[in-house]
This record gives sequence, C-alpha cells and structure tokens, in this order.
Amino acid sequence: MKISYNWLKKYAAIDMPPAEVGKLLTEIGLEVEHEEAFESVKGGLNGLVVGEVKTCIKHPNADKLSLTTVDVGGPALLNIVCGASNVAVGLKVIVATDGAMLYPYNGEPFKIKKSKIRGEASEGMICAEDEIGLGASHAGIMVLPSDTKVGTPASEYFKIYHDTVFEIGLTPNRADAISHMGTARDLVAAINIRTKPSQPLVLTKPEAGKYASTGKTDITIDLQNPDACKRYCGVTINGIKVAESPQWLKDALGAIGIRSINNMVDITNYVLHETGQPLHAFDADKIKGNKVVVRKAKAGETIVTLDGTERRLHADDLMICNDSNTMCIAGVYGGIESGVSENTTRVFIESAYFEPSHVRKTARRFGLHTDASFRFERGVDIGNVPYAMRRAAGLVLELCPGATVSAEQDVYPVNAEERHLDFSTAFGRKLLGHDVNDQEMENIILNVGINIMAKNGGNWKLSLPTYRMDITTQADIVEEIARFYGYNNIPVPNTIKLPMVHSKGIRADKVFDEISLMLTGNGFTEVMNTSLTSSRFGMDSSVVKLANPLSSDLDVLRKAMLNNGLVCINRNQNNQWGDLKLFEFGRTYTKTEKGFSETEHLSVWICGNKAAESWNAKQQKVDFYYLKGFVNQVLEKIVGRISLEEKNSDDDVSFANGLTVTHKGKVLVSYGEVSNTELKNHDVKGEVYYADFNWKNILSLASAKRQIKEIVRFPLVSRDLALVIEKNVQFAQLRQLAYQVEKELLKEVSVFDVYMGDKVEQGKKSYALRFLLQSEHKTLTDKEIDKVMEKLVKVYEEKAGAVVRTK
Repeated sequence: MKISYNWLKKYAAIDMPPAEVGKLLTEIGLEVEHEEAFESVKGGLNGLVVGEVKTCIKHPNADKLSLTTVDVGGPALLNIVCGASNVAVGLKVIVATDGAMLYPYNGEPFKIKKSKIRGEASEGMICAEDEIGLGASHAGIMVLPSDTKVGTPASEYFKIYHDTVFEIGLTPNRADAISHMGTARDLVAAINIRTKPSQPLVLTKPEAGKYASTGKTDITIDLQNPDACKRYCGVTINGIKVAESPQWLKDALGAIGIRSINNMVDITNYVLHETGQPLHAFDADKIKGNKVVVRKAKAGETIVTLDGTERRLHADDLMICNDSNTMCIAGVYGGIESGVSENTTRVFIESAYFEPSHVRKTARRFGLHTDASFRFERGVDIGNVPYAMRRAAGLVLELCPGATVSAEQDVYPVNAEERHLDFSTAFGRKLLGHDVNDQEMENIILNVGINIMAKNGGNWKLSLPTYRMDITTQADIVEEIARFYGYNNIPVPNTIKLPMVHSKGIRADKVFDEISLMLTGNGFTEVMNTSLTSSRFGMDSSVVKLANPLSSDLDVLRKAMLNNGLVCINRNQNNQWGDLKLFEFGRTYTKTEKGFSETEHLSVWICGNKAAESWNAKQQKVDFYYLKGFVNQVLEKIVGRISLEEKNSDDDVSFANGLTVTHKGKVLVSYGEVSNTELKNHDVKGEVYYADFNWKNILSLASAKRQIKEIVRFPLVSRDLALVIEKNVQFAQLRQLAYQVEKELLKEVSVFDVYMGDKVEQGKKSYALRFLLQSEHKTLTDKEIDKVMEKLVKVYEEKAGAVVRTK
C-alpha cells in the first residue's frame, strides 16, 4: 500500500520530517517497507535553471553548432555549445548546469559534465523539452516568456510536485488503515500518545455534503439482498463535463502510482485512497428505467466487464443492475456498457457496504483482484459509506461548476449494532508482561478512537468504532496498548520462569527429531507440501471440500499423502532432477458421520537411482527392497523387535504391489511400488516407491525407556539353514518365529538366497536363511549353538511346514 506524505499532512498538522514519520509508522505496526522521493517529473529538474542567451556565434569547427554565453544568475556567464537551430541572443531558456542528471522522454538518463565539443568548451546544455522529460518534441530548445526571471530553478518555474511515498506492508486484519485517513488516524494517535504535545493533534476530515440539492430523486434504489449489501448510498449529479483532471489531482494520484484517466474516474480513485471506501461512477443516462437494482445474478446471465471480457455469472454473484440488465459486479468490477465516457453529462455515484464473504467468493471465481475487492474483502467502514459519497460529489461540483445534485439516497435496512467489549486492566498487564498503569491505558484507548462507557475499578466497558472490525477480544485491546505504548518500551526480563515438567510417556518431538536425523543421514530430503490438493485426483463422500478454494487445482484437503509427493517429484523431474529420496511429516483429512478427522503420517518416496552417477560405481535403480530397508529401519528405531504381521496390500489401488505391516489389527505402515495409474495422473516418469506410516499408531508402540549397554566383547557366530516352504510363506513369518524361539542369543535373521525352479516341488520355494548368534557374557560353544539351531528347525517344521534341505 502506497501512502503519500503530502496527503497525510492534509488531515493533520504534522511537522515531522518524512524519515521520522516512517519510523513512527513502523513502530505502531504499519511497517514501512520502502520510502522513496516522488517528483511529477523524474529527477525533479534538479540542477536546471532559467538562463538568458547573451551571445551566439557560429562554431568555428562545425556548421550546425553555435557557441553561446548564457547568464544563469551566477557570478559568471556559462560557455555552452548548442546544436539547436532556434537558439538566438536574448532568448530565455532552460539550462542544465554541470552535474545535473537528465531523464529524457525517451532514452537513458545522463549526467551533464563540463567538456570540449569540437575543441570548444561547453559548461552546460540548453535543453529541449524531450531532453528533460517534459514532452516528446525535439524541434528545438524550449523558449520561455521574455519576462521570466533569470536564475529561477526549473523545478520552481514548472511547479514540479515533490512528495515522499511510503510503501507500507499492511497486515490483513487492519482494514481500517487501508487509506490515507486511516493511516493519518493512527499517526495522530501515536504523536499524541508518544510526544504528549500541549496542543494535541486532531484528525481533520475534509468537508463533505456542503452543497445544495435539487431535492429530486432522479434514480431510485431497489436493494433486494440486504444480507449481501448491508448499506447502499447513491446520488445523481447533472450537468457534468468529463475532461482532463486538474494538475493537483493528477499529481496526488501520480505520487501513489495511479495513472490519471479523466476527472470523474480520478475523483473516485482519489476518494478511495483517501477514505478507504470504494466508489463507482455510472453514466446515469445508461441506467435503464432510472432504477438501480442490487440483486443476485439470474440463471444464464452474463456481463461484459471493463476489460472487454464476457463473463457468465454464478447464482451467488451480487450484481448492480438497472431495470432490465446487469451493469456491474458488486464490489469487484464494472461493466463496459454503463461506465463513464467522454460524452457523459450525468453521473450516478455509488457508495456501498458489500458483505466481505460475498465479494471474496465472486472475486476468486472470476480471478479478479481489484482495488475495490481488496478493500471490500477485508471489510470497509459501514459508517463511512455516506461520507465518501458526499466527498466525491463535492469534488465533482468543484471540478464542474454549474452542475446540480439530486437528493441523496441512503438505503440502510438494518442499522449496525453498536459493538461493546469488556476489558480488564489486570488482564492487560498480565498479557503485556509489563506494568502499564490504568491512566496510560486509558489515554491510549481514547486516542485510538475507542470510548470507555463505564468503569468498575479495573474492569471497563468499551464501545468500539465501526471502522475497527478487527477488534473482537480483550487481547486485541492489549495489542493496541502495546503498539502505541511502544514494544521497545517493554523491557526484556533478565530471567525466564519456566515450570518444571516431568514427562513419563514418550516424547513425540524427540522421536520426530530422531527419525528426521536418521532419514537425512541416509540421503533423504524433507519436504513440506501444502495440505491442499485437487479433486481431480479422486472425490468421494469422505473428502473435505473447501468452501472458498483459491483455485480449482487446490479445492480439497488431501485425503492421502501420496498425491502431493508425486506432484513434487514431477516438478523435480521437469527440472532434470530425477534421483530423489523424500520424506514428509504431515496430516491427512477426512469427513465422517461424526465430523472431521485428522491423521498424522510419515511418508517416504524414492525414485531414480540409489546414488549419484560416479566414475567408479555402476548406477543402480531403487527398488522395492531398497525401500523396505528404510521401512525396517524406521520400525526398528521406534517399536523395536515386537511381533508384527505383514500382508499384501491388495485392496490399496495406489500400489502396483505392496505390503501392509500391522500389530494387533493396527496398521503401522503400507509400502510398495506406486501404480502406473497414479504415476500417469501426475505425469511422473519411471518407477516410484512409496511408504506411508501411521504416525499415531507407531508412537503408541514406542518405548520411553532407553537402555545403554556395554559393547559386547564376545564373537558373533553365523549359521545357515536351507528350507523348502510353501510359496505363500513370507520371510517376515520365518523371522518372527525365530525371535519367538530364541530371544536372548539370536541377534539377526536374514535371507541370502531364494530359489524357485525345477529342483523343488511345484508350489514351493527354497529360502537360504542366515542366523547371527551372540552371548553378552561368554563365547558360545558348538553345543549351545546346535541346541539353538535344533529349536529353530523344529519350529519351522511344525509351524511353517518347512523341510530342511541337506543338499
């Protein structure tokens, strides 16, 4: 938001320099992100003065150049070489002196320096209008009236407008400050509170409504949807002339980056930025039936907006219509057929309060973001609506003498209720963490425009102004006190008091950190995807739809983590980065009969090659077993070696093939190769392997106890078994049986060979298992090792139907 220093001084007697104003605005929460000087002509014509040509002779070394001496009001005449054909003795001209920076109408800026031109000294430049940015003509040097005083600065002669403009980064809740008057209101309060002047500053609003009305109602108003438009004001002005705006208005708008169009449009823009209230000017002769109707759009209705685009309307779009068709999208964008043109002689000025949610939804639907919608979406001051209309009408009459004003109309079906708030000064001090006395709090509260209706000790009843819709709780009042008292005046304590809390259970944040470190140590990158996704990836009754989506690609909350990860992979692949190992901690959202639910997840994606290309190693593609290794690491890190069940993920269409690990019916993780359908939907190339952990279920199995053990000094012993088993028996079952049989000495079970061929019976396979045994207290004997192996063989034969292969 751009705020003009000159504008601010119109509303209060501010004598602080711009730099101090910017600092104070930042301190009270209106952060000045950038401050810059503005001139109506770039460079401000600094270093340029009025001069008089005293002598003019032909250049001895150039036919088209002249040698002149020019009086610029200094101690000596300046020697200037000039190439203009119209230069002559006695002319009053504009001279750029040594060191002046010129900003031409076309071309790059350049600096004037003393130099020699064809052997003759030149100490400046006699200027044409295009050379100093005043016009496009290069027909010759500018010639001023003969009575122009020599030495007059060019900026003074041409009345160059100077200003300082603040770029303020406004927070979305401060709708009251989206204007010069709103910013001036805060600035006045800050000066009165901080400096406590003997004569307090007063915010001065320009007069409005000081004009005679014809008393006639030229155009009537029919407000059919008071829920969407709570107040609608309008006035008709007859006998106006659409013309170029006066210089003061063009300069004021130019300072804040608004291009002048014509006097009528410029007035509405001026009042918008002055008061924060958007206005719209209609050509009154184009309002059919002399009636303005505020209603919702009808089925099949369209409107051609100011940008020439025909837009099909939605039934929830609030429209400004005449007796037969639409004229404007309320609070968003005007229609091309009802706008002011150079032939307009009558205007109808609209000032209204449109309900923020209606404007927001319509603006999002059409992808339109205008100055008007920006303010209506945040909420304008309903009490300021008629003032803005009268202010604009007054300016129209000022620029169009002889114009007449019809009777004002103010349709206000239900007056806004006065808003009250209970406030405790003790609560204020507690939240501030600083002892601000009641008198100081009262001074701040009154200066920001809030009235104190009643006091009962430290308990006050406050009346809130209509422009402060952001204040709804006691904490908001404390924020007002803090920003005007000064955050810098609230001391930082030397000590911090924290309660001693002992947690007996598992600390989820520690587990989170440990798993993050483990994965990043294995080459993974953590990603943070949005919780929004597109309904095109699947819709059913459990999907949570957004009431007001920003776009059709982000219109629902994600039901699964997979889609966002695949979108991320697609973007990386498009940027030639296909070897990826990603993980994300996030939530999914579903809708049930009981309401909405959220589930926490840890998700892992891998694709491409296991490692970057290297001269001394062959590239290896990631595969299911590579992912499985990381899944087992996570499970072992959190839940340890407990009894887990593993089954095929046949019912999960996201996987081409996958497994689901459970414990007592609780799903811990599903993982596998992502299906081709999912990859195609996201335009992902190559194979992707994905694991989705139910974080809550896994944490419920985590142990808070951590044991520290001495490194075992005794050797590991390795033994192998070759088993013939049914094809449907999985390694996880064999590993689980082994740990059940030998809990103390068995340290690890792995499979190092799988065979399915003509040397085993049909429907069976051969597994070669390796067992690592170790005692923490002694070296194992052959007898002890054989005893363990016998128990393993027995359990495999009895519970897995295995046959031990001896050959």
